Amino acid sequence: MGSHPINLILRFLLEIVAILATGIWFWRLNDDWLGYLLAFGVPILVMVVWGVFAVSNDPSRSGKAPVPTNGVVRLLMELSVFGFAVWALYDMAWYNTALVFGAVTLFHYVISYDRVTWLLKA
Repeated sequence: MGSHPINLILRFLLEIVAILATGIWFWRLNDDWLGYLLAFGVPILVMVVWGVFAVSNDPSRSGKAPVPTNGVVRLLMELSVFGFAVWALYDMAWYNTALVFGAVTLFHYVISYDRVTWLLKA
């Protein structure tokens, strides 16, 4: 189920929301040039790390891993990005959005139990 196209679309949308939430949170942190730098720089850094550090032969990705990573490390990285996004949304007082995003993320990982199990063994 973790590699099902609908689930992959869901994960992609979750990734986009997580990146946006991170950028908005950093933008609201400062009103000067540093806020703008962080609002664009941190999400770009997260996207690069997300794309580069992967588990070899991950069936939910292309299978290519520019920097091969242990499955547990990859899972912790994903949960950290999504967890930070939930926290950032909550910190900005977007409580309902944080709750919905967290619930949908949890739903995604529950229906991706086969991928999660594979990552824990990889």
